[in-house]
This record gives sequence, structure tokens and C-alpha cells, in this order.
Amino acid sequence: MTRPSASAPGGFDPAYEWRAVLLLSLAFGLVGLDRWILPPLFPAMMADLGLNYADLGNLVGVLALSWGIAAIAIGRLSDKVGRRKVLLPALIGFSLLSGLTGVANGVAALLLVRGLMGVGEGAFLPASVAATSEASHPRRRGLNQGMQMSSFALMGFGFAPIIATQMLRLLPSWRAVFLLVAVPGLVIALFLFRLLREPPHIATGHVPAAQGDAAATPWSLVIKAHNIRVAILGLLCTMSCIFVMGAMVPNYLVDHLKLAPTEMGFIMSAMGWGGFVGEWIMPGLSDHIGRRAASILSFAGAWAATWMFARTGADSGLLFLWLGCVSFFCIGLLGILTGPVAVEAVPPALAASAIGVVSGTGEIFGGGIAPIMTGHIAQGYGITAIFWVPLIGLALGFLILFALRETAPRRAGIGS
Repeated sequence: MTRPSASAPGGFDPAYEWRAVLLLSLAFGLVGLDRWILPPLFPAMMADLGLNYADLGNLVGVLALSWGIAAIAIGRLSDKVGRRKVLLPALIGFSLLSGLTGVANGVAALLLVRGLMGVGEGAFLPASVAATSEASHPRRRGLNQGMQMSSFALMGFGFAPIIATQMLRLLPSWRAVFLLVAVPGLVIALFLFRLLREPPHIATGHVPAAQGDAAATPWSLVIKAHNIRVAILGLLCTMSCIFVMGAMVPNYLVDHLKLAPTEMGFIMSAMGWGGFVGEWIMPGLSDHIGRRAASILSFAGAWAATWMFARTGADSGLLFLWLGCVSFFCIGLLGILTGPVAVEAVPPALAASAIGVVSGTGEIFGGGIAPIMTGHIAQGYGITAIFWVPLIGLALGFLILFALRETAPRRAGIGS
């Protein structure tokens, strides 16, 4: 089925912009929900399946590793064959696999299902962020990409803990929760099928010289871009905080601080609310103050908030506040580095390739290896030792981002 391009040559379609960004934002929110509903359910899964902290780290890590590999490989494919051929199968696939998590009967089956689920989610990320960029006016690129990616935080960290802990009170087991959350993704896939357009250079087969030709340009050109290398290192440091906190803090609150599961769900939701606001505001702010300044500010804020959270006792209000601040800055960084920094570092025809390389590499090391390592640290040294990983990662990221070169249109004097 042939779809018109995202905008007519030389023109811009604001009606398509808001519809496409809204649908892609909802879809990416479901990526977050399906991915992060597991940690709040893990205390119940531990009792049912005899799992431990190392298993939790491995389950979070295997999804991130497969996500990262798929993002790197399929981001390049999306630049060649189009967004629709990648986005729609990926959305349907990870939704079905999320439901299959509920029928797994052991750690091996869980690792297999979550690993395959990471392939679908990793494929969805670069193609969807590139599609948002292509639907957006250049001066709203950071704002729109921030809105899209902030939905991941809102649904994954904000709603998932509340949905998980509340549904456990109403449903017979954690298995039914996974089965139910798979349904919305299939509905959104239908709407995207009806709406989503291809960018002009894919829909028409004509690539303007200024954009570059994805098929003729070697993949290695992406990694040679200075800002891509800086963004990869920065995202690795950012994800060492996001994924360690998201995966391990639920058990820290229940096992160490002795909070009730519903109280834990309330506190963990701060990652969603803070991340939702941060991933919208910080990329939007970077449109005005620059990508570099916004990134450095975010690393400093995330480090300070993580330090305060680790030193707060069983005070639900303060824990919620500090975790929300961690997420505001840290997930805001994810929006800046994966979105406008990656897109602006390469010609438009290589947008998804750049996003895939940055997000994929960050996922493999920061989202994959860091939670696995932290799970074993918690198993060997106690759950309170987990905070050293994000604190060290954020400190390194603060220093690395001074090397970023400015590309925001308002600051660099480009765009219309």
C-alpha cells in the first residue's frame, strides 16, 4: 500500500505533524509500559518462580542487549526500505511478546521472550524517532522528539508501577497483567497503518544532494561523526543510571527500606512523572540554550538527585521527590542525545542509522551490561551497593559532554 510522503517537496504539513507525533508518542509509551512493567512485578515473580536479584539484572539486561543490537542493525534498514515496513511489524511483535511473558514458566523462558521482545523494541526506536523528526518543523524537532520519547518515561516509569501493583490486587496473578498490557499496542498499530507516511526521499526515491543517499553511504560514516561518538559515550553513562535505578530500586524499597508493594509502586512512579516532564522540557530547552549546555546541566542535576535519593530513609515523600528529579534530568538526557543530537550529526537520509547507533550502543553497554553487573553486585554485596554504578556513570558523563559540538538551529544559525 503506497502512502504519500511526510511533506510535499518544498512544503510542510502541520496537520500531519501533530497527528503523526501524537500516534508515535503513544506507541513509544507502550514500548516503555511493556518493558518496565516487569520490575514492579518482580517481587511477586520471585516468590512464584524462585528467582533472585541476579535473575532480575539478567532479565533487564538481555532485553537491553537485544534492543541495542536490533537498533543498530535495523535503524540502517529503515533508512533504506522506509519507516512503515519497520515500525508496524516491530510494534505488533513486541506487543505479542509482552503478552507471552505472562505464560513463561521459568528463567530460561523469560530470558528468551524478553530477549526477542528487545529486538522488536530496538527496531521500533530509531525508525519512530526518525519518523517524528521527518514530520516536524526543524525548529520544533527537539520539542517533538522530546514529547515522543517522554511518553516512554510516562508509561514505563509512571504508569507501569501503579498499573502493576494495583492490577495485582484485582487479578489472580502477575501473569494476567502481562497478557492485558499487550492489547493496546495492537490497536495503535492499526492507527499507524492508516496514517503514517514515508519521508520524501523514500516515498519518491529521489534523494536531494544535501541529504545524502543512505544506500550509497557507508555505515561507517555515521560512527565517524564527532557528535555521534560523544553521544554514544554520554548515553552509556546516562543509561547506567536509568536502567539500574529502574530495575533495582523496587527491590531496594521493599527489601531494604521495608516499604509495602503499593508504596513502592507510588515511589517508582516518580521516574515516570519526572521523566515525562524532563524528556519533554530538556530537549525543548536545548532548542533554545543549545544541546551542549542542556546536556551538561542534566548530568549535574541527575548526579545530585541520585546522591540524595541514596541517603534518604523510608520517607515516601522525599523518596518520590528525589527519584523524580533523577528521572527528570536523566531521561531528559536520553531525549537530547538520542533525538536531536543524533539526528543533527548526520545527513537526513541517515537519521535512523544515527539514532540506531547511538541508542543501540548505549543500550548494549549502559542498559544491558550495567543492570547485569549491578544485579550481581546486589547479590554479592547487598542491595544498598547498587547506587555506586549510576553515581560513577553520571560523573563521567558530565565530563564527556563538554566535548559536544553545538548543532541546535537557533544556536548554530541554521534552519528556517
